[in-house]
Order: sequence, then structure tokens, then C-alpha cells
Amino acid sequence: MCRMYSAYSAYSNENVTDGGDMYIRSFAIPTPEIEAKLINKRMEYNGGRFGYIDNTYPCRIFSDKAFKMLSFKPVTILYGGNGSGKSTLLKLISQKLELNRIAPFNSSELFDSYVAECSYSMHDDDDGFKQRIPNGSRIITSDDIFDYMLTVRTNNQDIAEKIEEARDKWSRLVCGETVKFQGMEDYEALRQQVLARSKSVSRRQFIRRIVGTEVKLNSNGETALEYFIQKLKNDTLYCLDEPENSLSPKLQIELKGVIEDKAHYCGCQFIMATHSPFLLSMNEDLSNIYDLDSSPVAEKHWWELENTRTYFEFFEKNRELFLQ
Repeated sequence: MCRMYSAYSAYSNENVTDGGDMYIRSFAIPTPEIEAKLINKRMEYNGGRFGYIDNTYPCRIFSDKAFKMLSFKPVTILYGGNGSGKSTLLKLISQKLELNRIAPFNSSELFDSYVAECSYSMHDDDDGFKQRIPNGSRIITSDDIFDYMLTVRTNNQDIAEKIEEARDKWSRLVCGETVKFQGMEDYEALRQQVLARSKSVSRRQFIRRIVGTEVKLNSNGETALEYFIQKLKNDTLYCLDEPENSLSPKLQIELKGVIEDKAHYCGCQFIMATHSPFLLSMNEDLSNIYDLDSSPVAEKHWWELENTRTYFEFFEKNRELFLQ
């Protein structure tokens, strides 16, 4: 059950002004001077005075935009087009905070040294001690969700292929000779026969116990939304990388409600990279948005962003079609 936190005022006119039960307060990235030192040091490592470096990533992505620090709210959104650095920044934060992850990151020879130069600060708890990153905090990427759906489909396919074999086994065990127990190597066969001949176990129940049960899968979008509903636990910090992937507009709005409720009532803090207009419209008392397309990077309202204005202009241009 979720608890309601007084610091979260998502459904009132008050602003979130204190740390409340949030965890991370701010995150700073290396200055251009530090980036230059990292590059020079790596070039020297690669070959002395004639050293070179193939890829300076993630250096120079943010320094060119005069971007230095993030300040967090219960939900902090990193907005930008492809190549803006929003996913990179999310990965830097996740790596620095040592969050659990499933899918590996695209890295570079400078990535780890760059992360080492990043810094962050935490909010204080009610007793004045620094908050800690909660156990179970993690980054969730679209690859995690796609891998989950692929794994479930593969598992379901394996189960479907074994069901016919299990039906034949049930018939043999029920009608065939009784298994003689002469040693531990006969234990499993005898156990299955006892199960098959039990009056309290139907053939269907026997097959489920032997083969397993298929995981119910709906559409990709419904499965993705269910994934978030199941995985997002209370009192946890999450980094979400483009969670709108696979979700229809209607389901994106549902996910927006899930995230707002988790942040408002359940002690969760979210850092999210997205360009979905529906997720960008998160309640402003709970959230802030950094526009990584602007230079310098600035906090903006969701209706000021290029992506949402493009949607608005498109529908405004075709307004008469909706009023017929």
C-alpha cells in the first residue's frame, strides 16, 4: 500500500518546496576544463605525444550547451530530440548512482572516467541525515521491456511444444505399469506417476505442474504498461529511458497517471528521458523539465517545447475536421 507524503502536492496548488521523501537533490557534470583534461590524459595513454582518441563521447555533448547541473523534483524529465543527449545523461546518472540495470550501456573509452568526475547531492531525511539510494533502485530501458516480451514469448512457445508430450506422459503414467522405486534415479518418475494417478489432480493440473503455465501476453503496448505496473515498487528511485516506446497515446496517458501516483503517494522519485507530449504534461507541482535542445539548457513548461508545439500546430491546422 502507498503512503501519502506531505511534501508531495501534486493535486493541490502548493509547490513542492522541500526534499520530503525525495532522494537525489542535484547532479553535476564535468566542466569543459575537466573534459579537456580527460581527453588529453586518454590521448597520452593511447600513445604518448602521438596519441589519439577515436571517440570523445560523452565529452562535449553538454558543455557546448553551457549545461552544468540538474536539480531534481519527484519527477524530473530530460527532453530533447535524437542526439540531444537525454539518454546519455540518464545513463550517466544511473551509472554514478550505481543503480541496478539489465541492458548494458553503449559506452566508450572515456565513459567511466567521465562518470568518475560527475557529482551529486542527496536530500536530508526527517532526522537530518543524508538520504541513501533505496535498495532496488534501477534504470529501465526500452530494451529491458522488449527483452522481457521476447523472453516470455520464447517461454510460452517452449511450453506449448511440451504440452502434447505431457499429455502422452499423463496417459502412460495413469495406464502403464507402476514405477518401481529402486533408487533415487527413480524418484522423479515415481513422483510424477503418483501425481498423475491422484484423484485430486486433473490432467490439466498435471500438465501445468509438469510443463508450467504460459504467461499471458496482450498487445505489445498493454504488455509494456503491465511491465511498469508490476516493476515499479514503492519507496524507490527509477531512471526511465523513453518509457513511451510501444505505448499508444492512451496507454502513455495511463502510464503518466501511474508515475504521478507513485511519486505523489508511494515515495518514488523518477528521472525520465522522453519526448512524449503526454508524459511531458506531467503535473507541474510534481515535475520539472530540462530542454536539452536549447542552448543553454533551460527548464521549460511542457507546452513551450518544440515537440508538443508541433502536435498543437498540426491539430490546430486541422481543427475543422474535429468539429464536423
